[in-house]
Amino acid sequence: MSKEKIIISPSILAADYGKLAEEIKKVVASGAEYVHIDVMDGHFVPNISIGIPVVQSIRKVTDAVFDCHLMISNPIDYVDEFIKAGADLISFHVESNSNITETIKKITSAGKKAALVVKPATPIEEVFPYLSEISMVLIMTVEPGFGGQSFMEAMLPKIKKLKEEAEKQNVQLDIQVDGGIDDKTAPLCKSAGANVLVAGSYIFKSPDTAKAIETLKA
Repeated sequence: MSKEKIIISPSILAADYGKLAEEIKKVVASGAEYVHIDVMDGHFVPNISIGIPVVQSIRKVTDAVFDCHLMISNPIDYVDEFIKAGADLISFHVESNSNITETIKKITSAGKKAALVVKPATPIEEVFPYLSEISMVLIMTVEPGFGGQSFMEAMLPKIKKLKEEAEKQNVQLDIQVDGGIDDKTAPLCKSAGANVLVAGSYIFKSPDTAKAIETLKA
């Protein structure tokens, strides 16, 4: 079970898009290993964010892992394009319309990492049959679609349950959490078993980015 190292994945949803390249360089220089890219289609979630051209553009400014979270109805149709644009890790929702096994295969056969995502109302057991095929599970700790929401503490048992199941199946699995992650909620998630923390506002709105990242890792 991957638990020794805490990985920080700042969500660019909270960045200043007028200077996105600088913002990304800053968080990576401050110790973030991943860059979390929220892709929303206005259909699967009630919001529209960024797409393939933005991923392509920012790929030129950093070698950090691009952690693309596809909040879209038919992720399988866009996997190839996101990989071409520079995605390293693609997470998609079990609640989407795409066949889960086929979508995972499409991602992994291109040499990239696949992850499954569950919304707050979705039982964590839905990802159990796929754990040996994926690198990570993302447990949403807010409703997907908008930044700046409050952390849902009721999601902590899901993290514990997933960790136990991964150990039972003897699979190496990263457990990512996304939504309301800050200095108070990060320790709760880590003690439950999460090791990849997505944080938007807490990092990008911080006067000291490096300190914010260090606090989440500590």
